[in-house]
Amino acid sequence: MDKKNYKSFKIEILEGKMIKKFYPDLIADNVKKIDLNYLLENNIKGLILDIDNTLVPDYVEEAGDDIIKWVDKVKKMGFKVCIVSNATQKRVLKFNEKLGVDAISRASKPGKKSFLRAIKIMGIKAEETAVIGDQIFTDIYGGNKLNMFTILVKPIATKEFILVRIKRLAEKFVLAKHAKSNQKRT
Repeated sequence: MDKKNYKSFKIEILEGKMIKKFYPDLIADNVKKIDLNYLLENNIKGLILDIDNTLVPDYVEEAGDDIIKWVDKVKKMGFKVCIVSNATQKRVLKFNEKLGVDAISRASKPGKKSFLRAIKIMGIKAEETAVIGDQIFTDIYGGNKLNMFTILVKPIATKEFILVRIKRLAEKFVLAKHAKSNQKRT
């Protein structure tokens, strides 16, 4: 790729449609701060939830009472729920013991396969689904590829693996672009 084409490609990525694929539809401090009525009003019928740093810190094995109550509230409001996590089956099963919702482990997010499997399990369409997670390059991008409603929550734990910390730097860049443009993804 010559310099002129590279510059054009760079502009397309940083200022064009490509970067919008990483924009969340909504940003919340945590799952409990999400306006669930807003989701219902916008025809969202199911929630795909990440575990680590979305519902609990990655070192917490089980869902705490606060998350159990929140998931019960979500279900009572009529939402279907499915956990989609890149974590191991052992991790996901242990975490889900008290929640008892549908769950997919080793999801390979941002790949489409596990998201499609989740909506099939829940019996809903992609556009009726909200993906809730703490990472732009797995949760948000994966949901956006299928035109799902995406919600970015702030990570619960501040101490993370080095690779995740590197990704967080890139996420800051995307979020700064998103805030500056104040654009929705299309």
